[in-house]
Amino acid sequence: MYLKVLRKTLNWKIFIIVLLVLCCFSGCSLLDIFSKKEMVRNTPEGLYSRGAVEFQKSNYKKSREYFMRVKEEYPLHNLAILAEIGIADCHYSDKEYSEAESAYSDFITLHPTNENVPYAIYQTGMCYYNQIEAVDRDQTAAIKARKEFEKLIARYPDSKFSTMAEKLLRECKQKLAEQEFYVGQFYFKQKKYRAALGRFETVARDYANVGLDYKVEYYINETKAKIAEEEKLKKAEEERLKKAQQEKSRTAKK
Repeated sequence: MYLKVLRKTLNWKIFIIVLLVLCCFSGCSLLDIFSKKEMVRNTPEGLYSRGAVEFQKSNYKKSREYFMRVKEEYPLHNLAILAEIGIADCHYSDKEYSEAESAYSDFITLHPTNENVPYAIYQTGMCYYNQIEAVDRDQTAAIKARKEFEKLIARYPDSKFSTMAEKLLRECKQKLAEQEFYVGQFYFKQKKYRAALGRFETVARDYANVGLDYKVEYYINETKAKIAEEEKLKKAEEERLKKAQQEKSRTAKK
């Protein structure tokens, strides 16, 4: 603290002179002072702290570098485990979801009993959740997010992250239901009623209570009516052809 005050109140040259005097009285050199300071900064605690500071500043690449140093230089230190989470969080915050998902998954595999596993599962789900696209696009991300949230809730029902995941799980199901309904409507408009019915019934069976119940019920009834009408017309056409064939046979005999 004393050195900081001197540095603020004196110009640089005077600061150096005072520092040299202090070194003479204390029996140490400038190199000793700065090397000791650097040693403290390069301890696992120092590196992790610097990583945390950079993370708070949104300097995720720099933060990740410090966390990587903790992990690689002090692999047996307790902070090395937290640094692994830090590395994954940096990727996630930088929207590098593929890298983040891989880092969280590695953490879960390497530390299956660690207290941070629920958080890692939740974040894995979030990596997929943030990549969910519109209902007319591929919904693989929604399927994977749903899987992770369901896993979290099943394994750690009392975790606060499970509580957070419940709302997101509902949103994933709603997204998947909306896509099924969207495809069903497409088939309905194309008059491919049996294909449409299969989609609507999937929504009714697998995605109840996500906000589509009344719409799906309406379309199921309408689609069944269309199929029944098609069957009626088909049967009438078959009867007509049968009678025509019979009439042709009678005419030929005459």
